[in-house]
Amino acid sequence: MKGLPVISRRYFIRNVSLFSGGLVLACDMSESGKAGENNADNTVFKPNLFVELHPNGQLILTASRSEMGQGVRTSLTSVIADEMNADWSRVMIKQAPGDDAYGNQNTDGSRSIRTIYEPMRKMGAMAKAMLIAAAAKRWNISVDLCGTEMHHVVRKDSSEKIFYGDLAIEAASMPVPENPKLKSPDEFIYIGKGLKGVDASDFVHGVSKYGLDIKIEGMVYACIQRCPVTFGTLTSYDDSETLKIPGVLSVKKIDRIEKPFGALGGAAVIANNSWAAIEGRKALKTIWENGENEGYSTSDYMKSLTVNVQKKAKLIKEEGNVSDAFKEADQIVEATYELPHLVHAPMEVPNATAQVLEDSCEVWAPVQAPQVTRQEISDFLGIDLEKVTVHVTFLGGGFGRKSKPDFVLEAVALSQLTGRPTQVIWTREDDIQHSYYHAISSQHLKSSLKNGSVSGWLHRSAYPSITSTFMPGVIHGAGFEFQQGMTNMPYEIKNTRFENGEAPAHVRIGWLRSVYNIIHGFSVNVFADELAIAAGKDPLEFRLAMIGSDRIYPSDNEYKLDTSKLKNVLKKAAKNANWGRNLPEGHGLGLAVHYSFYTYVASVVEVSVIEGQLKVHEIHTVVDCGTVVNRDTVMAQMEGAAIFGMSLTFYGDITVEKGIVQQSNYHDYQMVRIHQTPKIHIEIIESQDIPTGIGEPGVPVIAPAIVNAIFNATGKRYRNLPLKAFGLVK
Repeated sequence: MKGLPVISRRYFIRNVSLFSGGLVLACDMSESGKAGENNADNTVFKPNLFVELHPNGQLILTASRSEMGQGVRTSLTSVIADEMNADWSRVMIKQAPGDDAYGNQNTDGSRSIRTIYEPMRKMGAMAKAMLIAAAAKRWNISVDLCGTEMHHVVRKDSSEKIFYGDLAIEAASMPVPENPKLKSPDEFIYIGKGLKGVDASDFVHGVSKYGLDIKIEGMVYACIQRCPVTFGTLTSYDDSETLKIPGVLSVKKIDRIEKPFGALGGAAVIANNSWAAIEGRKALKTIWENGENEGYSTSDYMKSLTVNVQKKAKLIKEEGNVSDAFKEADQIVEATYELPHLVHAPMEVPNATAQVLEDSCEVWAPVQAPQVTRQEISDFLGIDLEKVTVHVTFLGGGFGRKSKPDFVLEAVALSQLTGRPTQVIWTREDDIQHSYYHAISSQHLKSSLKNGSVSGWLHRSAYPSITSTFMPGVIHGAGFEFQQGMTNMPYEIKNTRFENGEAPAHVRIGWLRSVYNIIHGFSVNVFADELAIAAGKDPLEFRLAMIGSDRIYPSDNEYKLDTSKLKNVLKKAAKNANWGRNLPEGHGLGLAVHYSFYTYVASVVEVSVIEGQLKVHEIHTVVDCGTVVNRDTVMAQMEGAAIFGMSLTFYGDITVEKGIVQQSNYHDYQMVRIHQTPKIHIEIIESQDIPTGIGEPGVPVIAPAIVNAIFNATGKRYRNLPLKAFGLVK
């Protein structure tokens, strides 16, 4: 490790060390602390990495997170524009490449707005302060006599104003403010409003550039045959028939890269067009050494998980004494819940284009983690990080899959082998059968009722951990996984015990939208409903009583679980759905409430089960996510979460036999279709608290709310998913 440089106070200020979210922004400024002295074009005002103002008034704002339909390019840049009082019609968005200078660029974990909302405000405020300083100098007045409005600096003591573009050159020479003043919420012009997405028109008209749209002169295409069993190896191949296909150039063997995000390896068909590469792969004959995962069967594995949670397991956390509570109980209730593997299945399959030269590499890819991608490439090629460029294209969905850049390393490895720019194409079958899967799980919950209230709570959970991808051989979960709806359960129960059963991994395990909140949110919400029925009480009133008194849980960061907020979203969702109303025969209402990614969400769902067929009629969701940047984006995320959650509830099921994933495409890994989509009502709680996550928190409540509604409609309790296994959906 090279010695660290000595950093001066001026350098530190110049680089605007923004600790919110661990973000350090290297601004384009000289040692003099002025913004323009290092600009190649001295007519452009670039006070930091995110702001570029031209004399014609065009404002180019940089988005550092990946856009996959969630609207992050609009949201993040609108925060900058708001603080600048910029004219949104003059804004153009530029996508940042993968670079540590932009801070953490991982677009996952529902953290984009949560972690860099304040830093982006400071970027805008910095630029505005320097524009004001330039105008004040021109007018020869104090900055206190200056304000801003819609792309102009205005004088408070007269009607004079100066267009931002006309101040670009002068602003570049102004000192950089250490602590620029931020707006008060009542001054916001974009934040909290419903700003139209900057990319919406391009999406609709098909002009947005995704990974597969990349074309480079001399580029070849590659389609890889991978072992059907995870971590199996290629023994041999026969390419005689493959090479007869017009357009096929060669077949290359690529080795597995034994890293968490390494390529799986296999035989790659290289062609001068994508169709030839895909057809060539079909003709390829391969022999594999399947390895130790050949014996993996999800049906047998689920049985072993359930055995593990129905006996004493590894203690994770304990308060009080559940054994005493069980002994003194009026009634004991227990249940086991089984949930399958899931896969992301975004509309756009993994793909990447790479060009490897003698001492550099350039990549174009739909990645959620461009910095991780860049580092992986640097490590693989053994070249300096500065020699690797990662261009982030639009993503046609991600849900966590494209945080893992194995598909990018495939393109890099093949470009190195072919000596040409190479685009790796995955088919839908590749995506379904060679992914990083959401964990299969079994959970056992046991509770005691005393005088109609919960007096004891035991929760055992067993699932293959995400950490197994990073540390092979891991058989227990990790602390951060238990904190996703299990050990941070917000119920006021004196006696609780949480245990974790053994669960070795036999496929690659990765995070999928909402991660372990899916499994814990399901079991806890359904079990709470079962307890209410056992106690003979209304599920809403019983749940509110379980949450108990208003209290704030301590934490090691600025986000504290506030039970009053949890109860508030639940009460509002119930009110909006008219909880307790008379329903037609065969109809039922179900509720669920969950806290994840520091956000509070409750949903009430109305379903009917007529002649054995399930229909979801309405979903009422209420969300408290603190300060809202773009209301349209939040609404869309919550609506999308409802559909995503319905798809998992109805159809989500990855099964494995003899180590081979049995599903292959949307015909057997189905999604909810338009005709199944219910009316979805979203209420956003008004708040000026710090922003929290929004991309994932809407998912965990959907499945349990549907299952609870089915019980209220039919009296039948479903503890396992998906519901297609019971014939409830087609």
